[in-house]
Amino acid sequence: MARIPFGIARLDSIIGGGAPSGSVVLLTGEAGAGAREFIHTSATMNGLYHGDRDAFELHYGDVGASATPPDEIHYLSFTADQDQIEEEMAYTLDQDLVDSAVDHVQFRDFSPEYFQLSPIPREWYAGKSQTISDLAGRQRHDTALSALGEYLGTHAAGNLVVIDSITDLVAAISDDMAWSDIALVMKGIQRAAYDWGGLILLLVQHETLAPTELGHLMDAASGTIQFEWESGGSQRARTMFVKAFRGVLARLEEENIIRFETEVHEGGFDVSGVRKIR
Repeated sequence: MARIPFGIARLDSIIGGGAPSGSVVLLTGEAGAGAREFIHTSATMNGLYHGDRDAFELHYGDVGASATPPDEIHYLSFTADQDQIEEEMAYTLDQDLVDSAVDHVQFRDFSPEYFQLSPIPREWYAGKSQTISDLAGRQRHDTALSALGEYLGTHAAGNLVVIDSITDLVAAISDDMAWSDIALVMKGIQRAAYDWGGLILLLVQHETLAPTELGHLMDAASGTIQFEWESGGSQRARTMFVKAFRGVLARLEEENIIRFETEVHEGGFDVSGVRKIR
């Protein structure tokens, strides 16, 4: 089965090179427990593959035999522009790695669509490179959801797409956008992703969701990875729990590996050498 690297070196090596192509993966968990570091590392490492192959091989290693890095990496945000995201990436990874990768990452800021029906002044979210005509053209969309759908339809096929984050959409629920709209779009993404053949990562903070809502998102995903804090003695450790994942979970279960301790170093997020057995 063809796979697309997550860009998380040890995880990819354990699961046969990466996620099966056509996967939609939900990343959820507690604040600061590693989900955001995961997506920063995924986008950066896949961009680094194109931007600096030597640095990629030094920090990631060899790509699995059945895996192929995507031609394009798309990082989508509803409330942050490229400069903000690059700065956050540099909190997770070494600045030189980020600098070498970002020219090969396409950023899309949906702030104009997201905030257009809110009382937020336009100058608060209009990027430095956006002209009034650019904003006017982009605001023909009814909602950020329709803009998202149009963007995915144009760019998702065969590529890595990071959506940061579904939490922002939940916060925007109002008369203009209901939870049922979000759930329907997520199901549509699941259906289309099979034909697109790429890899889509959806970030959400589970504290913002009711159990039923989280269940809807999990049902619309090929896999769910949960990030948690665990306390041991005087220290807290980040852990990563593979809750469900078609085409991947069986491989982990064969080795009795479901939960991992994780770490963040200059090469970004990774699972540590210590594997927690369920």
